[in-house]
Amino acid sequence: MAAQQTNWAGNVRFAARALHRPATPEQLREIVAGSDRVRVLGSGHSFNRIADTTGDLVSLDDLPRTAEVDSAAGTVRVGAATRFAELCPVLRRHGLALPNLPSTPHFTLAGAYATGTHGSGDTGGTLAAAVRSVELVTADGRETVLTRGDDDFEGAVVSLGSLGVVTALTVEACPAFEVEQHVHEGLPWEVLTERPQEVLEAAYSVSVFTDWADSVRVWVKRRAGDPLPDLAAAGARRADGPRHPIEGMPTGNATEQLGVPGPWDERLPHFRAGSMPSAGDELQSEYFVPRPAAGGAVAALRELGPLLAPVLQVSEIRTVAADPHWLSPAHGRDSVAFHFTWTSDSRAVAPVLLRVEEALAPFGARPHWGKLSSTDPRVLRASYRHWEDFRGLMRRYDPSGTFRNALVDHWFAAGEDGGREAVRAGD
Repeated sequence: MAAQQTNWAGNVRFAARALHRPATPEQLREIVAGSDRVRVLGSGHSFNRIADTTGDLVSLDDLPRTAEVDSAAGTVRVGAATRFAELCPVLRRHGLALPNLPSTPHFTLAGAYATGTHGSGDTGGTLAAAVRSVELVTADGRETVLTRGDDDFEGAVVSLGSLGVVTALTVEACPAFEVEQHVHEGLPWEVLTERPQEVLEAAYSVSVFTDWADSVRVWVKRRAGDPLPDLAAAGARRADGPRHPIEGMPTGNATEQLGVPGPWDERLPHFRAGSMPSAGDELQSEYFVPRPAAGGAVAALRELGPLLAPVLQVSEIRTVAADPHWLSPAHGRDSVAFHFTWTSDSRAVAPVLLRVEEALAPFGARPHWGKLSSTDPRVLRASYRHWEDFRGLMRRYDPSGTFRNALVDHWFAAGEDGGREAVRAGD
């Protein structure tokens, strides 16, 4: 394969026999119809082999960009390969916004929706919660549109790329708004273990960053006009300057803080569109637990602090509202997400990740589909009410398995008798 041989983090080397960059929808349909195995590569920000294939890898980056705004309906139809950083300025020019954004705007919309990626906030579901319709090219090269209310729709948005090639989506927007970002430091641990919602519901979007040892920092993103939370009452102090989520990294890469108001898309992400997101040299994992279990999960992870320290760059805690999508990690339950940014040493991370999963297992943790996990497929199957419904959807939309790969098969085909695999960090 001549280009894009690895994912963004460099821990996955793609096994595809070819990388295709169709320039027209017709070329895309021909590639799909003529191949026995196809996967789509978005921005490459997944940390496992969810985008990999031994067949044909397809990038949609050369297809014509589409952003059709319907201001009256409050929607936008957008090409699947569009990055959030490309779409946000378009919406802003129309006085519109997305209600939530991921931590970095570098992701493609289709990739973020398909893996259950999310932002932060008690009222904000995964990003997929805003999707109104999905346009697919299926294995026979035909185009299919699924719209909210259709029988298959709630299984087709967070689809792991296993139903077809998503070519466009229609997404709900809301009126544009401004956000102020304040960073607080020194929050006492007992607040997170005994009354976590006091912090996590303090503003429109809240993220807690920690090393699970001494440092607890709270990033509060307040929508202009909302009450300003007083975390001093919880024992935290206001930061005296800009901060980066990972201590020691350049603060200029992070979005503006210190209470300076700005457009929604320049404050809701943690990282600026034109800068390096996170650390760059890293691996990532993330787990969702029911919101009532937040305090217990924090306490369990806190006990692992000395074990985490050698391989952890930072951990983030966020809330996510329940949504109806079958494979959303927040399906059917308001959740708290525990994110881990690891060092890039996959061998050192693997045993630590197993301990994290053991600590979170009593709380019914669900892993993020695009990040490192070794969760047993049987555990996944038991956690998702529509697991078998989704297996049926794959059989109907892709009977020949064109869009499946080793990781999807590990989860679904091996889900009936699968054992625990080693962490899929790429080798």
